[in-house]
Amino acid sequence: MDVVNQLVAQGQFRVLKVPLGFIKALQWFFAIFAFSTCGSYSGMFKMEVECKNRTDSDLSIEVEFEYPFRLHQVYFDAPTCKGIDTERFFLVGDYSSSAEFFVTIGVFAFLYATAALSVYVFFFDKYKENNKGPLIDLGVTSVFAFLWLVSSAAWAKGLSDVKTATDPDEVITMISACELEGNACREVHEPVMSGLNTSVAFGFINLVLWVGNLWFVFKETGIIAPFMRPPPPPQEKPAPEAQQGGGYEQDPYAGTQGGGYQPEYQDAEYGQGYAQQGAPTSFSNQM
Repeated sequence: MDVVNQLVAQGQFRVLKVPLGFIKALQWFFAIFAFSTCGSYSGMFKMEVECKNRTDSDLSIEVEFEYPFRLHQVYFDAPTCKGIDTERFFLVGDYSSSAEFFVTIGVFAFLYATAALSVYVFFFDKYKENNKGPLIDLGVTSVFAFLWLVSSAAWAKGLSDVKTATDPDEVITMISACELEGNACREVHEPVMSGLNTSVAFGFINLVLWVGNLWFVFKETGIIAPFMRPPPPPQEKPAPEAQQGGGYEQDPYAGTQGGGYQPEYQDAEYGQGYAQQGAPTSFSNQM
């Protein structure tokens, strides 16, 4: 327990919030639904054969089938409408290959997603060391993306054939007593295929998840880094040049010693004093 607690304490669970870890968690989740909805399926349909002689009729013929859908091994007994004799019939088709392939891919995808999540959470630093982890992850993810495409398409086709082979209206045509005049054969209950339809949908959802995750795993490899140009550094504005005279503007109204601008009131005072003293007389008047 101490080792487990230590691993949990050291785990980098924040990786589950980024696309790399979050999509891997979705892959783990949807892989479970994909193989479980297909691998755990069992279905049944019911028919009735009503003979001209009512005592020879069988109004409840149940036919059960299940994964892996080796329908050629599924049989049922139907009356011949000729006394108490019955006739054995087998369904048609063996669709185990596509169903088992789909379930196998789902199981292995679940196991790999579990292992990858463990590495992301507890050993993410070693995962990115020398890019070996991302490169392996990229290769395995590519393989699973392709396998999900093949298995989902194959199982979708196989499911279509299973529906046809288990259609009560199609099976009735195999019963020879239904061809005799005076006998009536009809469907009582058809198989429920919603679970199998869901498995196909989960298969293609897994395909989208694994293909979409390729980009985020590819980014972790660093292969694209040399081809990405960093943005140019921001250009600094040149400092303003220092102005002459110590770098500051001289006040145009500041006076200087021995000259400069003189206010008008000083000129007025000077003129008034000059007039009071009197203007100098000419040399001729003094004589």
